[in-house]
Amino acid sequence: MRFAICNETYEDWPFERVCDDIAACGYEGVEVAPFTLGPDPAALTEAHAAALGEVARKAGLEVCGLHWLLVKPEGLHLTTSDDAVRGRTVGFLQHLARICGALGGSVMVLGSPRQRSVLDGEAYADAFHRAADACRAVCEVAGPLGVTLAFEPLTPEDTNFLASADEAARLMRVVDHDACKMHLDVRAMCSETRPIPELIATHGGDLAHFHANDKNLRGPGTGDVDYAPIARALHDVGYDGWVSVEVFDYAPDGPTVARESLEYLRRVFA
Repeated sequence: MRFAICNETYEDWPFERVCDDIAACGYEGVEVAPFTLGPDPAALTEAHAAALGEVARKAGLEVCGLHWLLVKPEGLHLTTSDDAVRGRTVGFLQHLARICGALGGSVMVLGSPRQRSVLDGEAYADAFHRAADACRAVCEVAGPLGVTLAFEPLTPEDTNFLASADEAARLMRVVDHDACKMHLDVRAMCSETRPIPELIATHGGDLAHFHANDKNLRGPGTGDVDYAPIARALHDVGYDGWVSVEVFDYAPDGPTVARESLEYLRRVFA
């Protein structure tokens, strides 16, 4: 397993400076939130993405992929019955697949709870199948680029759509595309009824990416979550991908979060 961290941890730092500090900490990868790369991610070009990928590589990092996919631009939604909105959302995700490939990344983590929740007055079953069709269309573009779309189950407090690992796995099976996999996030798994190691054992064969954090919204090792069983479970299922730090509380600052998180992960995964 290799360790990465999400670039928005550093808030408004320039991308080059972020990469330099991440590499100095000892990480091997950086995970990118598209909204940090400019005011309108829809305007990002593949040439600009390729240049940013080169910045990361010069710092000694690999871009592992993208997350927070649908934060910007405004007005995107995955499950809506509005065909025009859903069509724009599919087109934007296909655009991000090309951006991800140009960066040198290989995974797109589909979280974005607000932009996927089933809207009032709409049926879950219908929203589920609309999402499956939409994601299949994204995978048809992403797959040939070597990019995987990974569904991220989130907590019921975050969203009413894919609020469990089992439900994310069900959507993956309905999409039925080689470029469609699962992502697991420690904070989100804290809301499940089953223990985290059991969830990893169940879904490890479909796991494309993994987020390390704590239910307190901070980094691994800062709260109540014991990572030793998590590390063993990932090892037992043969997971050899990225373990990427994603926090939602950046205190006291990005560099401190990055260093303390990696120190803890190295101890636990040793």
